Amino acid sequence: MSASPRFVARAVLIDLDGTLLDTIDDLAAAANAMLAELGRPLRELGELRTYVGKGADVLVHRTLTGTLDGRAEGVVFEPAVQSFRRHYARENGVHARLYPGVLEGLAALRAKGLKLACVTNKPMAFTQPLLERTGLMPRFDLVLGGDSLPRKKPDPDQLLHACAQFRITPREAVMIGDSVHDAHAARAAGMPVLAVPYGYNEGRGIDTLDVDAIVGSIEQASQLIMATA
Repeated sequence: MSASPRFVARAVLIDLDGTLLDTIDDLAAAANAMLAELGRPLRELGELRTYVGKGADVLVHRTLTGTLDGRAEGVVFEPAVQSFRRHYARENGVHARLYPGVLEGLAALRAKGLKLACVTNKPMAFTQPLLERTGLMPRFDLVLGGDSLPRKKPDPDQLLHACAQFRITPREAVMIGDSVHDAHAARAAGMPVLAVPYGYNEGRGIDTLDVDAIVGSIEQASQLIMATA
């Protein structure tokens, strides 16, 4: 899909993992530390990459079962998720890297007078420290984690809540993400959605997503989004 349309907005909502930051090395280190603690075989980085996108709990379920839809029994899951959270608190932000064009894109969006929100499925206990450690926290007017509301992406609740906080309609916002969950949440909320091709889309091609444009970076996205007068 060509990145030629132009979007008029008052706010931009942006996903975190796979969109702003490459965090797979941190997530994989914590997941494999969890598996080692449980006496289970470790998983390859490429496999774990496909498990990212629906928050920490789902990542743990997927890591334990080896499938996208698998769910571990409670007696297995509960100690596993506690182990993962403990290890990830140590690894969070250690190897995370900004994708090219992120800082330039955020600065350009801010210069246009657009409100910015980070909307992620990562729990807030990990989201805030990660944004702070990478210097991104001051760039956002609002941050919503996967446990900020009862439901997270692909449900539209976080996106609608962000719009309510900014006192705008969903049509006055643009979502930028990297996965099917971002696309579904934006469509359900009734707002345009752009996708970057470099993130974690559960192993699916970015061209399979129902989005309004595919952009090479946040900086390129910023060139397509105009602020309302």
